[in-house]
Amino acid sequence: MRYGSIKNCDIADGPGVRVSLFVSGCRHHCKGCFNAETWDFEYGKLYSQETEDEIIRMLGEEFIQGLTVLGGEPFEPENQPEVAKLMRRVKEEYPEKDIWCYSGYLYDADMQKGGKVYTDVTEDMLSCIDVLVDGEFVEELKDITLLFRGSKNQRLIKLKNGRDVGRYE
Repeated sequence: MRYGSIKNCDIADGPGVRVSLFVSGCRHHCKGCFNAETWDFEYGKLYSQETEDEIIRMLGEEFIQGLTVLGGEPFEPENQPEVAKLMRRVKEEYPEKDIWCYSGYLYDADMQKGGKVYTDVTEDMLSCIDVLVDGEFVEELKDITLLFRGSKNQRLIKLKNGRDVGRYE
């Protein structure tokens, strides 16, 4: 897996101050995407154990509320093994910190058994995520007043143990 960037003080992609990992590789190619350079699976730096260790170190700061994973597309099958490994480690080492994840794929269709991006680690990823922002960015539905999302079709789904337990509006 490759990644475009890591932000250690992100305040735009979830509540509080966050560490955000922008993975590379996305097949959605949404018109008006704010991060189109990360569509390329070869964009950016190679993700390694050292990268993971650095993210874990950044999360150790008391003022950091949690981790956000976005991209690119974290749920592309090629990205899921490394993302799942990172999320599991965050939950083990920092159970008090939350994990947000952004995906153009849909929770109730693409991420379920038999879905477009379902793999042997999808459920593991979902079980670590506290809030999933799902749905492609649709430029015609862009609304800058929305909380932590870009277009009206995107949903903020609260997850508990990988299951949908409600929505933020």
